[in-house]
Amino acid sequence: MELRDLDLNLLLVFREIFRERQISAAARRLRLTQSAVSNALARLRLSTGDDLFVRTAEGMQPTPFAENMAEPVAAALAQLEQAFRPPQAFQPGATCRRFTLAMTDVGEMYFMPRLVARCAALAPQVEIATVRLGTVDLRAEMEAGRIDLALGAFEDAPGAWFQRRLFRQPYVSVFRAGHALAEGQLTRERLAAARHLVVTAMDSPYNGINAALAAAGVDLERAFSVPHFAAVPYILGSTDLVATVPQKLAEGAAAPFRLRYADTPLALPPLQTNMFWHRRYHQDEGGRWLRQLLVELFAE
Repeated sequence: MELRDLDLNLLLVFREIFRERQISAAARRLRLTQSAVSNALARLRLSTGDDLFVRTAEGMQPTPFAENMAEPVAAALAQLEQAFRPPQAFQPGATCRRFTLAMTDVGEMYFMPRLVARCAALAPQVEIATVRLGTVDLRAEMEAGRIDLALGAFEDAPGAWFQRRLFRQPYVSVFRAGHALAEGQLTRERLAAARHLVVTAMDSPYNGINAALAAAGVDLERAFSVPHFAAVPYILGSTDLVATVPQKLAEGAAAPFRLRYADTPLALPPLQTNMFWHRRYHQDEGGRWLRQLLVELFAE
């Protein structure tokens, strides 16, 4: 017998007859008529080539073939029932789940402190890990579920991704407290005359900064450079350099590194940060909890 030729509903009938040893009792449990159960048994007998159950004074007794079927059929049906059972509600205070988020180094500095603090209060056993955008195949990793969320701006987000805007922010010029640029209006001319610290590894969405600096007359050949934003506050705090960064990075670094910032005269569009997740995991209870948490913490 080929399994594809078998109506799997007949196995439910088999299980109940095996349990009850009576057609009438099996029919009641299945909410079917006795004739429907008898017809199902006849079809199953035809498919297996065995009587399966024989009527006796003690009820419908299984044949040896049915005895051999009983345990694996019951196990298979139990597995199917488990597969279709609604998932248990996500309980943040009890789960040990590990979430992986993809973001830039600027994102790590902005999102992670508050996110870690809130998770420690609401879900103390939850783990949060980050991967750097640009170092992984984001489409494949999100489709496979190895990355739960991506935070950033993606102009070519796949159609299989859902997204939710968190906030928009401008770019600002940032420098140490007491810098000459802190006095008066910051013009293109004054900005161009200053020595700059630039970030060289300019992946989207930050890849327009250096082009805007050059268009304003900044000599990038004379600029100091680092490959990422994480080092910028440390350097600016003890030098006369100026850098152009997203405003939220400047806000977070201002007090610890004694920095000041001003609206940049550069022609740079606002930076929009979205939250992205794959449609395969749209209904996942843990993912929904994390997304809602991020909205509560960071959405405009």
